[in-house]
Amino acid sequence: TPEAVTAIADISFDLHRGEVVAIVGPSGCGKTTLFNVIAGLLEPTRGRINVNGEPVHSATGHVGYMLQKDLLLPWRTVMDNVIVGLQVRNTPRKEAEAKAKVLIEAYGLKGFEDAYPSALSGGMRQRVAFMRTLAFEPDVILLDEPFSALDSQTRLILQSDVLRIIRERSCSVVLVTHDVGEAITMADRIVVITSRPGRVKSVHRVGIDADRRHPLKIRKEPRFTELYDAIWAELGIDLAA
Repeated sequence: TPEAVTAIADISFDLHRGEVVAIVGPSGCGKTTLFNVIAGLLEPTRGRINVNGEPVHSATGHVGYMLQKDLLLPWRTVMDNVIVGLQVRNTPRKEAEAKAKVLIEAYGLKGFEDAYPSALSGGMRQRVAFMRTLAFEPDVILLDEPFSALDSQTRLILQSDVLRIIRERSCSVVLVTHDVGEAITMADRIVVITSRPGRVKSVHRVGIDADRRHPLKIRKEPRFTELYDAIWAELGIDLAA
């Protein structure tokens, strides 16, 4: 039997309604383990996760989980992919389609309801995956490097669109990313995690107004540069070297 490995330790933070918290840290620091604990997929050996004051003991549907890979079902249309989570919850199809239609029309895929994933670009597929996550209105949305497989232009567009959507819907979001610039662009607070076992090294409040959070414009903010350099330094990388 392999020896047990402690993936995370001494990690504690709050997530408020309508807030985005980004988690950054070196590879292998336990970010995926942390996500699985928050989602109720793993039982922590110590500590607890509370959502709305209630402890999470198992996967109760309190979170929406969006991964780097869209994991769309290739035999289902855009509409059928968006409603799949609602169907699992036994939502009547008519009600599920009505919710999906609102999302599809509001977020740029009107006219593609009957298209299959093979006909969509990478960015469009990720939009569908995000709509699927939003459809059942989870308490918390977990974004696990959702843009890392996209080209840089599509990535910037999706960052802007998803940021707008989560602001419009007052979503509570935990974002894991290796892209420090992305964390500063999208998050209200950034939690820096150490190497395994992952511990909270520091917490930074971004402090840039939402209307200045455009993925390109924000890079002109002095606060962006300050945070960018500080976080990379904490990760052990000297950008001036």
